[in-house]
Amino acid sequence: MESYVTFLNGLDRNNLADLDAIEAFWITRVRKFLAAKPFRLKPDPNRSLRSVIRDLLDQAAARQQSAPGRTDAGAVLQHLVGAKLACAMAPDTIEHNNHSTADAPTERRGDFEMGDTVVHVTTAPGGPVITECQRNLDDGFHPVLITLPNQVAAAVALAEQAANVDRIDILDIEQFVVLNLYEWRRFRTGDRRQTLRDLIARYNEIVEEVETDPGLKVELA
Repeated sequence: MESYVTFLNGLDRNNLADLDAIEAFWITRVRKFLAAKPFRLKPDPNRSLRSVIRDLLDQAAARQQSAPGRTDAGAVLQHLVGAKLACAMAPDTIEHNNHSTADAPTERRGDFEMGDTVVHVTTAPGGPVITECQRNLDDGFHPVLITLPNQVAAAVALAEQAANVDRIDILDIEQFVVLNLYEWRRFRTGDRRQTLRDLIARYNEIVEEVETDPGLKVELA
């Protein structure tokens, strides 16, 4: 930022600073950012539902790695869980928030709260989320931690260090979503495309409600 300000001051000293053009340049960049293409999913009948969900998560991780500062993986994970809960629960019983909204300023106990259960969603479980789970337990709530498959072991290890491994349910996002997809259609695999379509439709509604980046949406091929 300091380098950019120096550059602008240099333009001004040489009477080359066209503020309207500079503003227009950044507006164009922002619009391109917000107009990012949605993720694409192809529910191939020859692939497992788990691999389809993994493909979506992999796309989000790849996009995040390509642009430092983005948090696509965390956003997709949170809203995928939110969509699954919204489809399973009664309408309007699940509160959805922008993925960058911290729990503390909003006095939330976690990402989702239902009855005496608090759900935490994270791509990289660390000490802070385990502390939040401990706070839930102290307040009489049951914490559920949902993370990526390759992060489950790390979350379990942290819970063990905190002597809470037997009091926190730590779940793999892929299994969490896929099992319910099968249950919704009573394990009739021929209906899974429609089941997945229903889940993604709700996911896209949530993104539209709480996010400003339409690139987080998912398009079914």
